[in-house]
Amino acid sequence: MSALLLSGREAADALLATLKPKVKKLDPKLVVVQVGDDPASASYIRQKFRSCEAVGMRSEHRHLKEDVSLEELMKNVEELNADPDVTGFIVQVPLPAHLQPHVPEIIRVIDPKKDVDGFGAYNLGKMFLSKEFEHLPPATPGGIVALLEHYNISVEGKHVVVVGRSNTVGKPIAVMLLNRNATVTVCHRHTKDLGAVTRQADILITAVGKEKLITADMVKEGVVVIDVGMNKTKDGKLCGDVEFESVSKKASAITPVPGGVGPMTVASLIRNCVRAKERQIER
Repeated sequence: MSALLLSGREAADALLATLKPKVKKLDPKLVVVQVGDDPASASYIRQKFRSCEAVGMRSEHRHLKEDVSLEELMKNVEELNADPDVTGFIVQVPLPAHLQPHVPEIIRVIDPKKDVDGFGAYNLGKMFLSKEFEHLPPATPGGIVALLEHYNISVEGKHVVVVGRSNTVGKPIAVMLLNRNATVTVCHRHTKDLGAVTRQADILITAVGKEKLITADMVKEGVVVIDVGMNKTKDGKLCGDVEFESVSKKASAITPVPGGVGPMTVASLIRNCVRAKERQIER
C-alpha cells in the first residue's frame, strides 16, 4: 500500500487563499507577543508573519526581554485588550522559566474576543456545545479538522484514537471530532497496552512529543495517521511521534513531519483572526 501524503503546506495554501479576500475587506490585525529569544518560538513566529503577508494581513511583533516581569507582561496584554485596532493576539509559549508557572493566569487575562490561540476557558468551553460554537478553537485542532476536510476524509462514524490529552491539542480535538459524529477514544501515559487501543483506530492522531512512539505493529491496515508530534533526532532532524517509514506502508494516508500539521496550525491561527474580526463587527 502506498499511503496518501497529507501535505499541510498544500492544504494551508488552499485555506489561506480563501481568507485573502476576507482580509482585504475586513482589515484585521494580529499581534504576536514574544518573550526572550527561544529559537523554536522565533521560527514559529516567522511562519506566522509569512502567512500574514501571504493574505495581506496587518501584523505586529512585540518582542519583550527575557527577564521581563510578570507585571510588565500583563501590562502589555491589557494594552492589547484595550486597543480597538488589534483584532487578536497571542502570547507565544513556552515562556521563560520565571513566567512559565503564570501561563494560566496570563491566558485568563486575554480578552476572549481576541483570544485567537483559542486557549482561554471561554472559547474552549463553547466548543463543548456544538460544532456551530467552535468560533475560536485552538489553532492546532482547528488545523487538523481543516486538513481532514481538505482531503475529503470523513470522520463521521469512524473510530478516532487520540494519543495525548493536553488542553491545547488532545482534549479539544477529541471534542471537535465528537461534534462531527466520530467515536473517540483518548489515550495517555496511564493507558494500559496502548497498542491494543491504537490498533482499533480508523483515524489515529498522536500529540505526545515522543519520537517513534507509534510503530507499525500498533496500527491496522488502512489507518489514517495525523502526527502532531515535533521532536528532534540525535542528528538534529525533525520527526514526529510516529515511525514514519514503517507506519506509512500500512496507512492509507499520513502526515509528514515537518510539513503536515504545522502549516495548518499557522493557517488556522490566521483564520481565527479573520473570524474574530467578523464577530467583533457583528457585535
